[in-house]
Formats: sequence, C-alpha cells, structure tokens
Amino acid sequence: GATLDEIAAEAGLSKPNIIYYYDSKDAIYKDLLESQLDSWLDPLREIDENGSALDEILTYARRKLAMSRDMPRESRLFATEVIQTAPHIGPVLGGSLKELVDEVAMLFTRWMDEGKIARVDPHHLIFSIWAMTQHYADFDVQVRAVLGPDKAKQRFQDAEVFISHVLHSTLAPKA
Repeated sequence: GATLDEIAAEAGLSKPNIIYYYDSKDAIYKDLLESQLDSWLDPLREIDENGSALDEILTYARRKLAMSRDMPRESRLFATEVIQTAPHIGPVLGGSLKELVDEVAMLFTRWMDEGKIARVDPHHLIFSIWAMTQHYADFDVQVRAVLGPDKAKQRFQDAEVFISHVLHSTLAPKA
C-alpha cells in the first residue's frame, strides 16, 4: 500500500490537507472506489427510455467497452475490490447500484413487453454486457497473449463488432 505522503504527492496536496479530508487510507480508497463506480454507472444512466431499444443497448455496450479501453487500471481496481467480497463498498453494491440496475431492468422488461427486443432475463443481460466489455480491461494481458501481437492491436475494434453482433442476434425481436 501507498503511504499518506505518497498519496498526497500523487494528488498534488500536502499531507495535512489529505488528513483534513480523510480519516484514513481506507477512507481514501473507499472514496476512490465509490467515485469509480459512479463513473462506471454513467453509461447505464444514459440509456434513453425513449430511444430505439436495441440501439440504446448497443450504445450502452459500446460505451462500456470504451471505458474498458480508456480506463483499464480503474476497472481492475474495482474488479479486485469485488473479488475480495467488496469489503469497502458492499453496502453501495446492494444499495444505489442495485437500485439503478433494477430500474434499467424494468425498462428492458417494458421494451420486451412492447416487442421492441426479444425476451431475456434483463439482469443477466446487464451482467453479460459487463462481462463482455470489462473482460478486455480486467484480463487484458490474457487477451493480448491469446490473440497474439497482430490481432491484439485491433482487440477493441474487433470486440465491438463481436459484442454488437452477439447482442443484436440475441435481442432483435423475433418475427
């Protein structure tokens, strides 16, 4: 772990300023995780209930993949917290995260009822999008190793095409 002096230096603040705002390194870590979760949830909040259902879901997946590409360290930090049973943010996961996911799941269910997308479990749809997109950040070393140097350069572009195809094939309304 980092010392408070290292944290202050990285943040461009003095150690007394850090201590003034935070009781401990754990408090800094918890605030960082909550801030990261809030950022990760922005694309979920941006789903437009009045938009085209399939397009909104595909756009959500693209936004999540872009975040994995642009913020891999943050994704891995959050994944590590969750793998460790979320000791710092467990209540947030069962609180505001659950509320937002339930709200979006209800929107997806409404779209299913209206015949705009095929019927699937809406919670598992969200989990699957998380898995398909965040994998490219959380397991980037593995992805690059398996794809090899040539294909690894295109991994995010190829992933976007693949994920869009999977979601479109799964969610396009059946005639």
